[in-house]
Amino acid sequence: MSGITYEDFLDLSYTPTETDLVCTFRIAPADGMSMEAAASRVASESSNGTWAALHIDDTFTDMGATTFAIDGDTIKVAYPAGLFEAGNMPQVLSCIAGNIMGMKAVDTIRLEDCEWPEAIVSGYRGPQFGSGVRSEIFGVEDRPILATVPKPKVGLSTAKHAEVGYEAWVGGVDLLKDDENLTDQPFNPFSDRLTESLAMRDKAQDETGEVKSYLVNVTAETNEMLERADEVASQGNEYVMVDVVTCGWAAVQTLRERCEELGLAIHAHRAMHAAFDRLPDHGVSMRVLAQVSRLCGVDQLHTGTAGLGKLANEDTVGINEWLRSDLYGMTDVLPTASGGLHPGLVPALMDATGTNMCIQVGGGIHGHPEGTRAGAAAFRQAVDATVAGVPMDEYAADHAELATALEKWGTETPR
Repeated sequence: MSGITYEDFLDLSYTPTETDLVCTFRIAPADGMSMEAAASRVASESSNGTWAALHIDDTFTDMGATTFAIDGDTIKVAYPAGLFEAGNMPQVLSCIAGNIMGMKAVDTIRLEDCEWPEAIVSGYRGPQFGSGVRSEIFGVEDRPILATVPKPKVGLSTAKHAEVGYEAWVGGVDLLKDDENLTDQPFNPFSDRLTESLAMRDKAQDETGEVKSYLVNVTAETNEMLERADEVASQGNEYVMVDVVTCGWAAVQTLRERCEELGLAIHAHRAMHAAFDRLPDHGVSMRVLAQVSRLCGVDQLHTGTAGLGKLANEDTVGINEWLRSDLYGMTDVLPTASGGLHPGLVPALMDATGTNMCIQVGGGIHGHPEGTRAGAAAFRQAVDATVAGVPMDEYAADHAELATALEKWGTETPR
């Protein structure tokens, strides 16, 4: 028989194999705990160790993780692929972001990044469409697709919600989007909202000659969510929207499977993400949440505004690059910028994030002095000007809606 101790989980000479999942953590050891001791406990608790020395026989399959690098407050941990059940994201996160987040051995711990091996990635469906939605659904390749949420976020009647959608579609946006907390409330029931909004969608398509669609929020208990997806497909819509963090990754994986059967794209809202990623020294980074979202199969994901909107700054550009990168042939994800945007911010946003994007604007459309249709027109004009390389002031000289938006908001970022 042999023993296992914390020291067995630290090996600074170890080289990860091509099948290891490598995770980068930032940690602050507890008082009286060395960095080496804390780092070994991270690897131990997140794999097959415990606080007491164990005595095992030769029937044991070693699935221990190894901390193999320490650089200041940053450590790297390699996990053998055999530790994880294929295609089971909840189980993976229970390892790499589970009990370790509450260990007394560290004052703080943050999962910053993951390097996913093909041995693990191959167990996941990934996105069905990804950035292909721009060309496959809308026939758009040279600009971002554009979305808006009716404001106020909740409280509009079904008829008013659909009316606002129509005004935005006709004004120039591609997508109407529910907000994260609008599902099936009495003031705006899901089925009625879907039917009436799609009727207005069809009217807007006929009038503009452009494809329009609706990001309808199906978030609910998993079985109910699947029934709503069925209803969405039966009415001829192309998308569902889901709050991926609050409904849980297992539910997202189940919805992804149904959406492949139905041919629906998934727009992922990240409500509750800041409970994990806002504190710079503790939790799980948005980069990792984005990686998990891609593996679980969303097509579009909110990733921030590169510091230009109302939400806290984050590594939007780096996250977007990862979502678009090659991952053993897995389909990419279309990043979505949202939160406090208006037409005056479009040039800086597109300079930072490019055109292979979805841009979603709420108050920056509906707060336009001349109303939603004019606000949507101003937003589309700002995008068209930026794609054409024409300065905003010059473009606004011949586009009154944009001129009014620039006069109201300028290029200032809201708080």
